[in-house]
Amino acid sequence: MTTISFAKGHGTKNDFVLVPVLDGGLDLTAQDVAFLADRRAGVGGDGVIRVVPVEHAPEDVRAEAGDARWFMDYRNQDGSIGEMCGNGTRVFARYLLDNGLESVHEFDISTRSGVKRMTVVDGGFEVDLGVWRLARATEADERGSDSVVQAVGAPDPVPALSIDMGNPHTVVALPPEFDLSTLDLSHQPRVDPVPERGTNVEFVRAMGPGHIAMRVHERGVGETQSCGTGAAAAAVATWWWAGRPTDQLRWRVDVPGGRLVVRIEGDRTFLSGPAVIVAHGTVELPCSG
Repeated sequence: MTTISFAKGHGTKNDFVLVPVLDGGLDLTAQDVAFLADRRAGVGGDGVIRVVPVEHAPEDVRAEAGDARWFMDYRNQDGSIGEMCGNGTRVFARYLLDNGLESVHEFDISTRSGVKRMTVVDGGFEVDLGVWRLARATEADERGSDSVVQAVGAPDPVPALSIDMGNPHTVVALPPEFDLSTLDLSHQPRVDPVPERGTNVEFVRAMGPGHIAMRVHERGVGETQSCGTGAAAAAVATWWWAGRPTDQLRWRVDVPGGRLVVRIEGDRTFLSGPAVIVAHGTVELPCSG
């Protein structure tokens, strides 16, 4: 067995196990990740993040790292590799600052979907999520939908819009009178056509101008209390459906775990919200060594 150090943190209750690998020497297998993320047999989290110096990142990540010093090696709860995670970037940044690995209030981190600029703001961090795009723009119809989603407790079928935030999202708009709590997201929603890389599915209800509520089923995880890139995708899709009003570029997104703020600047989005580290410890990996 291999004994490792870890930290546990969350951003609006989207929680992560962080594993510092400052010499780049320890990789994690899918089995290691699934163990660490297990809420009964392991530490517990929606995902696992290795904290790795950029020089030990994959070659394609190093090639685009620029001035970033740290690579956020993100894995989903089931052990599969994720491009990045919006809430995870903030928890990652909090860990770097708390442990003296960064000391300035604005810095870059490297992810599999490019470099993300982190900025300290009141109550947490803002991350530049980069460029968003309509993932299936040529298939979108006049209603602004390109697919349909079926979920337990939702109308059937429900039109949806695919948004690429560096990772895949499918956003469903539900009527303002719809009660989001009636959705059963213990079952994976069915998306048609089936996305090649899988997808996160966001169910959105309008609360008012620039204000939405959301629940999410994340690929490789299940329902989570929050999804940062999902909040940004939901805000972009709602803004798009509203005709892209220039006076609604700042969005409050209520998730079960709290509130996030999304800013839209042209083809870029910025996400802000809290990030806290709640525990440190050591654990034995039964699958390694």
